[in-house]
Amino acid sequence: KYVCILKQCRDKVLSIFGNKTKQNPQDGSETLKILIPELLLPGYSFYTWPSAQVLAWFLWERRLSLPNKRVLELGAGTSLPGIVAAKCGAHVTLSDCSTLPKTLQHIQRCCRLNSLTPGKDIEVVGLTWGLFLDQIFQLGPIDFIIGSDIFYDPSVFEDILVTVSFLLEANPQARFLVAYQERSSDWCIETLLKKWGLQCNIVDTEHLGSELGIDSQELMGNHTIHLLEVTRRS
Repeated sequence: KYVCILKQCRDKVLSIFGNKTKQNPQDGSETLKILIPELLLPGYSFYTWPSAQVLAWFLWERRLSLPNKRVLELGAGTSLPGIVAAKCGAHVTLSDCSTLPKTLQHIQRCCRLNSLTPGKDIEVVGLTWGLFLDQIFQLGPIDFIIGSDIFYDPSVFEDILVTVSFLLEANPQARFLVAYQERSSDWCIETLLKKWGLQCNIVDTEHLGSELGIDSQELMGNHTIHLLEVTRRS
């Protein structure tokens, strides 16, 4: 069975994605271990939220399609999905708010703990939603934009979507995959999607990992988590 295991190791979380078979239990060719440090600091970016586990597992299931794909993670925080994508062969850029240097330093630490050297194996950049500064123009081509639990506060919804709209206009073939935890049934992005020329499809997560022996509810815990695919409106 394929497994995704979470283990709390003091101030770190170990996520194990893998294929364990009775026939060859020593074979680690289909096993990926990601160690994520967490800090007891104020802010959203030092903790691995459940949505990140869902998105990371979604990417792991599709790992054979990731080599050489160009992936940008928005609001990366502890960067679990982006690090998984990088380990699966994608060219990944991790981004978070350019005014939060401690967050960017933490992203770099997460990379190094997983044998990814920033500037060589993976890129880390400051990118503030809704601001079009030099960094956003230097990103280059993108195949996938990813994000987990970045829709945590309605005050940032439009900043996120205007940034995504700009990136998708520059990369018409790209898609934005975002996992988010439902916190209020009153929160909605439909009007903003229309305003910025975007459309959205809900990705079925009910059977996420089921063919590989994973219960999706174990990944989500007691939370309601959705996975969306956002593209340019046709």
